[in-house]
Amino acid sequence: MPIIEAVLFDFGGTLDADGIRWATRFHEAYRLAGGTADLPSFEVVFRESDRRLREQPGIGRLGFRAMVDLQADLLGPLLPDGGQVSAQRMADRFHAEALAMVGRNSVLLARLAERWPLGIISNFTGNLARCLEELHLLQHFGVVLDSAVVGREKPDPGLFELALASLRSMPGGTWMVGDNPEADIRPALSLGMSGCWLTQRTRPAPPGLMPTARIASLLELEPALEARCRH
Repeated sequence: MPIIEAVLFDFGGTLDADGIRWATRFHEAYRLAGGTADLPSFEVVFRESDRRLREQPGIGRLGFRAMVDLQADLLGPLLPDGGQVSAQRMADRFHAEALAMVGRNSVLLARLAERWPLGIISNFTGNLARCLEELHLLQHFGVVLDSAVVGREKPDPGLFELALASLRSMPGGTWMVGDNPEADIRPALSLGMSGCWLTQRTRPAPPGLMPTARIASLLELEPALEARCRH
């Protein structure tokens, strides 16, 4: 069994939540703020807000909180009851929960970074490094690949190959940790990397997907890595 040489992470849903997508978390914040749309309807609107977010002038300069506020503002006019739902309340809830999770995970990342080079591969909006800096996470990572900056999106294997080259690690010794089975785990496995899927325990795996490890909390990653080191 190859030794572990490096560990790569997704960002959204992985470092700021235990495998729960932004759309789902924004929907929960929306409902708590008084919204009535169900999740499937909300997801359609959320995808459109994502598209508009990427096209916003100056998006590359925004930090995490400013981006969350902007996404909440973009959602309002798209929702059937957006005029009655406070975008500020929605953003406050989403941000507070993300911040708590990031704070917890930062302690873990600091320990991991003492043993292995760490990197991030994320489909993002050009401001990932700025967000990581604001969240006090940037110092843990030797490479940060933001799809909007690189010009490629996961599951493009080129992003993973670029991360491997940047960290000077071989596929067989590199772990990819993420919540999206098709964007994070399957392409990593196809390159010979280990894939650690962060997801709810009851979620069925997509056909043909056999992750190296499956965890329901990022706190379970360290024991999974330790177990692999002992084999």
